[in-house]
Amino acid sequence: MVSCILMTTLDARQIDDITCSEAVSSLLPCAPFLEGSQPATPSSDCCAGVTNIVNKANTTPIRRSTCQCLKDTSTKFAVNVERAKQLPQLCHVSLPFVISPNVDCNSIP
Repeated sequence: MVSCILMTTLDARQIDDITCSEAVSSLLPCAPFLEGSQPATPSSDCCAGVTNIVNKANTTPIRRSTCQCLKDTSTKFAVNVERAKQLPQLCHVSLPFVISPNVDCNSIP
C-alpha cells in the first residue's frame, strides 16, 4: 500500500513549498486509520503528518493545491471518507478542507 501511494505521486507536482508526494508521504502513517483497519484514533505519527501539512499549507494557492493532491490520491485508494473528515479534529489541528473525493478545492480560502 505504502509503495503504491508513493508510486502514484512521484510525479512530484510542485505545491509551492510542498510537493504532492511530500503531502501524501506526510499522511502515510495515517493509512491504517484512513482505511479503517486501525482503531478510531489516529497514531501520533499520523497526527504529526497532518500537522506538517497544516503548517506548510499556509496560503490559499498552497491549500488548494494540497487539497487537490489529497483529493486525487483519496480516489485511488480505499480511504474511509468519514474517517478522513474526522482526522483534523482527532489530531487537534485546523485543516481548512476535508480530505474527500467530493471536496471543491477551488472554494478553499
